[in-house]
Parts: sequence; structure tokens; C-alpha cells
Amino acid sequence: MDVKVLVAAHKNYAMPKDDLYLPVFVGKELHPDVNQTFQGDNTGDNISRKNPTYNELTAIYWGWKNLDLDAMGLVHYRRYLSMNHRKSLDSVLSRKQVESLLVDHDIILPPKRRYYIESNESHYLHAHHHEPFEVMRAVIAEQYPEYLPAFEKVMKRTWAHMFNMFVMKKQPLNEYCNWMFAVLAEVEKCTDISNYSVYEQRVYGFLSELLLDVWLEKHPQYSTVEVKYVFMEHTNWLKKGGKFILRKITGHA
Repeated sequence: MDVKVLVAAHKNYAMPKDDLYLPVFVGKELHPDVNQTFQGDNTGDNISRKNPTYNELTAIYWGWKNLDLDAMGLVHYRRYLSMNHRKSLDSVLSRKQVESLLVDHDIILPPKRRYYIESNESHYLHAHHHEPFEVMRAVIAEQYPEYLPAFEKVMKRTWAHMFNMFVMKKQPLNEYCNWMFAVLAEVEKCTDISNYSVYEQRVYGFLSELLLDVWLEKHPQYSTVEVKYVFMEHTNWLKKGGKFILRKITGHA
């Protein structure tokens, strides 16, 4: 199979040596001089300038529009799919493993992220501004009503596939990207984020993390398989837990 997994990066960083992986510098149109080695997301049909609000989606959009592949995926420069939990670039998902998994499955996903005491909706609303979320719900209800039952079901769940990480065969990728980017474009038209913090202006990337499971719920014909997830750097669980509790108490971090 002709497969590429894009590695979204916004700075210089060590990359896997397997030619399965294609490092993509996101927001290249805004930072043309930062990196001259990685593929920029600003060639061909692209939304590179939207990187401050769309995050890693600018890499997904670039790959979807400009690469002719049998399957495409996305990981992050610090987050990878793997068959084990070793924090090593040598242990990330290999080309052979990806091709083997895609023999019987259409989509490779990271493990579910479980919130246990929170639903996807409450977790999002405790962490971010409410208006864009509600606009997204309205857009789906008005323009894609066939997706509304799946949306409401996924929002009530206490788990989700996060980080926009996946590997998809060509057909589901095309269908998913057409729908997801169309939904976000409508939300973008109807929201004013000019007064949001720099972090909160990444809103369309945050919202998109919820849309993947909505789309999967609506399209059970596509077979999925989960593999492990590895974060290459140290995680400060005390700090992470503190932010979670603060969000629950105050509604923001």
C-alpha cells in the first residue's frame, strides 16, 4: 500500500527514520523561516494560515488535498501510535505494522481516552468557551441532521479518541474530511473568537477532536482497530490533575 503518516510539528524535533512518516511543519505560511527540512503545509491547496485556530488540522487538510495515497494518517511530533508503550522513536508504528493492520481494518485509532466522571460534553465545556460548542451543535442539527443522534450519543460518552490521531484508508478519509472541514467552516462563520486568548483561539482544532467519534458512530461500516499511544516526553501528572480539578471547580484552567 502507498501509505504516509504525517507528523505534525511546529518546531525542529527528532523524527522517526521509517519512511512511513512525513514530518509536516504546520503553519508554515506564517513561519516560513523556522524550518527548512520538514514538508510545509503551505503548498498546493492548503489552509496553512489557519494553523493558529485549526492546529494540526492544517496538516491533515494539506495531506488530504495534495497527496494521492491508499491511506493517510496523522500523529504529532511528541505523540505517536505504537504497538507498545516504549518512549522510543524506534518503537513507533512501523510501515509493516500499519499495512498489516489495514488488511482487515479501514481505520487505525489510538486507545480511547477515558474521563470516567465526565462526559465528552461536560469535559469540553469545563475547559473551553461554550459558544463555539453550541454553534457546532446547531450547525449539525440544521445542516447535517442525520448526524445529530450520533453527536448527542457521543457527547454523553465518557470516552473519546482524542488528538486527531488516526490512519485511514482513502475512501473513509475523503468522506470524513469533506464532512469535518465543512462543519468547522460553518462554525467558523458564526463565531467571533477575536477576544479569546491565544490558547482558546485554537478552538476549531479542539472542536474537531469531538467530531471524529461522531463521524465514526454514523459510519459503522468502516472497521476500526485501536493500538497503543505513546507520549515521548515526561508527563507531570500532579500538574495535569490540578488543572482538571480547577476546571471542575471554576469552569476554566
